[in-house]
Amino acid sequence: MTTSAKSRPRGGTKAGGASPANYASPRVTKALLADSLPTRNERLASADMVSTDEAAVLAQTTRATVNTWIDKGRCIGLTQTKRGYRLPRWQFEPRMWDALPKLSVALNTRDGWALLSFLESPNGALNGVTPRAAIEQGQGARVLQVAEAEGF
Repeated sequence: MTTSAKSRPRGGTKAGGASPANYASPRVTKALLADSLPTRNERLASADMVSTDEAAVLAQTTRATVNTWIDKGRCIGLTQTKRGYRLPRWQFEPRMWDALPKLSVALNTRDGWALLSFLESPNGALNGVTPRAAIEQGQGARVLQVAEAEGF
């Protein structure tokens, strides 16, 4: 590896792009989260998280259906050290709900932590805004373009 390759910031670049981005890619963010049990536990305990039972009530369905959605990448389910999942409540808002299955395909992952890290990490391709905020502001198509370029 050359010195210039070693000194480049790690993170996402668009395929064929001329310069590296100034943020951690979803892959790097995922690795950091995977190595940080305290950080994951803190996120799981956040006020915006709900159980599968609570998610079922929000979505007017059953817990079994919510678990199927998690398995298929239809919604974000975060594994925890004990049985079951925790889910971000905000994913059931209409714009996010419509975007999630497309993001799962674009990023080539159904892993809840990977999806969450992509959505909550500031993204250079979105001018430093998180993909979640961009979707909430009506920029879902742009977020999908970024996700397709970055995929896992």
